[in-house]
Amino acid sequence: MKYLPIDKSLFITNRANFKAKMKPNSLAVFNSNDIYPISADSTMPFQQHRDIFYLSGVDQEESILVLFPNCPKEKHREILFLKETNAHIAVWEGEKLTKEKAYETSGIKTVYWLQDMEKIMFELMTQCDTVYINTNEHYRANVETETREDRFTKWLKNKYPAHAVAKSNPIMQHLRSVKSPIEIDLIQNACNITEKGFRRVLDFVKPGVWEYEIEAEFMHEFLRNRSKGFAYTPIIASGNNANVLHYVENNQQCKAGDLILFDVAAEYANYSSDMTRTIPVSGRYTDRQKSVYNAVLHIKNEATKMLIPGTDWATYHIEVGKLMTSELLSLGLLDKADVQNENPDWPAYKKYFMHGTSHHMGLDTHDYGILTEPMEANMVFTVEPGIYIPDEGFGIRLEDDVVIQNTGEPINLMKNIPIEIEEIESLMNS
Repeated sequence: MKYLPIDKSLFITNRANFKAKMKPNSLAVFNSNDIYPISADSTMPFQQHRDIFYLSGVDQEESILVLFPNCPKEKHREILFLKETNAHIAVWEGEKLTKEKAYETSGIKTVYWLQDMEKIMFELMTQCDTVYINTNEHYRANVETETREDRFTKWLKNKYPAHAVAKSNPIMQHLRSVKSPIEIDLIQNACNITEKGFRRVLDFVKPGVWEYEIEAEFMHEFLRNRSKGFAYTPIIASGNNANVLHYVENNQQCKAGDLILFDVAAEYANYSSDMTRTIPVSGRYTDRQKSVYNAVLHIKNEATKMLIPGTDWATYHIEVGKLMTSELLSLGLLDKADVQNENPDWPAYKKYFMHGTSHHMGLDTHDYGILTEPMEANMVFTVEPGIYIPDEGFGIRLEDDVVIQNTGEPINLMKNIPIEIEEIESLMNS
């Protein structure tokens, strides 16, 4: 892994918090992701399942975590099953985790090789009443591929049909949504790497560059700072491309007078950052572009102030909609009749701002979080309003990542990333 070792106290605490929510005499199982095939012998780069990483720090394929707090054998209350390393694997792939290294990483003392899993699981299943399976219940999940977790769950339920079944995901959704100080530091590191990439790009952009060249500049800076790369598929959208919300082709030339919308950010140690900035190709905004930009910036700043403990996610978005409506009226994009005659289910402002303002962020860019529960201190949210005007050939979105505090305004983890018009213009023309 490119990232530096993480204090194993994070994973020890995370497991303790999860076990405290389990039913008596129950067992929970978490699996690594597969390495997914492309064709022939080609594969996608491995990405660890965030749940097993959150609970163990293990960042390796073919790994299984078992938690059994009430197990009669104390050594079986936490178990890792790992792919056994050997000399052949060390030469061809690089050495996998040893039992000793797995303990250093996770704080779990009992580590077995994967070939012993079925035998050990038989013993454990005779001692428990309930088994927690790990399903993906994120509100944006749309998974067609059968995962390693799915296959394991199918095997487990078929082999042990008499056991009660419970779900891990509701527990994980809540636990993962509230970040510890170590996690916030990791996200801050990802934001700092993103800042370095953005500053590099400000010095690079000029009329005639191509979107993919800008993407390459970001990637260069991310990799050289211990990131695997992008936290999500990057958007480098010049001109009218910015009005396609998930534009990812990044294959057009940037023209003088246009704006470029960047929705680009680095990951670090599997933790995401999520940044959007909109800059002028020529280094100067037009007066119209400035007016729209400052409207978006104002909404972002005011929306950020609303992110406090107790805030309801749905109500928050209604309030941001009111801010947006006011700005669009001032910009002449809406008139009073548009607002008076709007459809309550699709307000008038949605013509120019059709997505949400904030989402949870952490190990996943759209991280776990139960949207019907009130916001809490140490949740990390994006704040990302935008105004999209196809008729004028540009769109503007601005996005920062913030940590909710017990009192006062959230801490902006991207406060050092240039966002004011004057600073961006100054850096691009220095």
